[in-house]
Amino acid sequence: MRDYPLFNDTDSIYSYVKPVQYPKAGEQNSAARVGVVSADGGPTQWMAVPGDPRNNYIARMEWAANSNEIVLQHLNRLQNTNDVMLADVRTGAARTILTERDSAWVDVGDEMRWLDGGASFTWSSERDGWRHLYQVPRSGGPARLVTPGAFDAAIVAIDTTSGWVYYSASPDNPTQSYLYRSPLRGPARAERITPANTPGSHQYSISPGGRFAFHGWSSFGVPPQAELVRLPGHQRVRTLVDNKELRARIAALKRGPSRFFKVTVGGNTSVDGWMMLPPNFDSTKKYPVLFEVYGEPAGSTVLDEWGGSGYLWDMLLTQHGHIVMSVDNRGTATPRGRAWRKIVYGEVGVTAVADQTVAAKTIGRMSFVDSTRMGVWGWSGGGSTTLGLLFTSPDVYRMGMSVAPVSDKRYYDSIYQERYMGLPATNVEGYRRASALPFAKNLTADLLIVHGSGDDNVHYQGTQLLVNRLIELGKPFDFMTYPDRTHAIAEGPGTLPHLYHLLTRYLTSHLPAGPRERRAP
Repeated sequence: MRDYPLFNDTDSIYSYVKPVQYPKAGEQNSAARVGVVSADGGPTQWMAVPGDPRNNYIARMEWAANSNEIVLQHLNRLQNTNDVMLADVRTGAARTILTERDSAWVDVGDEMRWLDGGASFTWSSERDGWRHLYQVPRSGGPARLVTPGAFDAAIVAIDTTSGWVYYSASPDNPTQSYLYRSPLRGPARAERITPANTPGSHQYSISPGGRFAFHGWSSFGVPPQAELVRLPGHQRVRTLVDNKELRARIAALKRGPSRFFKVTVGGNTSVDGWMMLPPNFDSTKKYPVLFEVYGEPAGSTVLDEWGGSGYLWDMLLTQHGHIVMSVDNRGTATPRGRAWRKIVYGEVGVTAVADQTVAAKTIGRMSFVDSTRMGVWGWSGGGSTTLGLLFTSPDVYRMGMSVAPVSDKRYYDSIYQERYMGLPATNVEGYRRASALPFAKNLTADLLIVHGSGDDNVHYQGTQLLVNRLIELGKPFDFMTYPDRTHAIAEGPGTLPHLYHLLTRYLTSHLPAGPRERRAP
């Protein structure tokens, strides 16, 4: 694996280079192997894991419920096959006891727990179309479903003492999350623990034995609260965080209404969204809309939870007279099943742009939306999606703000990009279609590009390539570099306030705020 040099120009009189080990998509990975050495010293016994270590990953490693064997999760380079292997610490011999395969990619989790004295273990899989927990015999026999249902189960705790698995799920509303449990043994069933009268998003940290849990919850526009509860009845033992003062301060601010909605993007497929309307909203007039996007498999934006400083900035924009919206396209990390998430395989960004564009056009026909004043912005994967939308849907968006984008998928890191896209050498067209550079010629909207020159995650290199391409094409655009800042663009006094002042000024200058009268038909 090669070093990627980052140049620091501001911390000393002379610039200096900071090398960062970073394998880009399709390039050689670093090699790793597993060895065991006695606590008393002596030679290392290396585990005989098959294959080229530069083209495979050892994603997880731990003791296999005894001191004689190690359990490994061994991924191939394409990350579509995960071999669970037991390796003998005395001889190094390794054998596969479970293989998880997917035509797209497999997700590696931390849900493995040994049961029945090591005779079986728990395992998370999407094999039935939903993410569920299974119990698998150590001998390699058939797996038994533990968390049944047409929903995704995100494991919170596996309590082998009390015999329950606790998990987060939301069968009816993927923007929310609640605590459920199912027995590790006996008939499989799902039992909701979170009370039915508390909508929103709930997080739990469960004690050994499953008697108590720290419970935190929030909802859209409502700051979080936390308490200690007794399980399984969810009786409150003690309030830990009330945030009463913050909630009162938020409630006193000048806020317009907000609501969740669904919009159809084709056939029977609908996506979730939220909107924040301006104070004194007048439904008989038309308002500009700013879309906040992400769009990639690593996250989602449409969640019924407290949004922190991002929510407060969105509220500020509504006070200026903008509607702020966000829509989660297919392929985002939404608990809507395997097919929803993995439809993007091989062309991350393409489905996102298609869904976001259809949704924006539909929203543009809403009676209170001014379709001539629609903009979009995003950070990281959202910055990439913003570029894709401006470059391939120039008739939809008037302006966009792209922060720290990946302009060419070939320049991002191997483990992330190859997981969702395959290898550049065998998916040339997919990488081209998923990148922004080939479509920059279509730019007609106002565009602001922002990047930190010290970004060790999404390299500044990609933005330089984009800038050069736009210059070559004679395209006007605006550009802001934050010297030696990382992907967070947060280092140094005043950096984040400066960034958000910049975004706010650009938005208000290029997407005029406030209601306008509807034109007569």
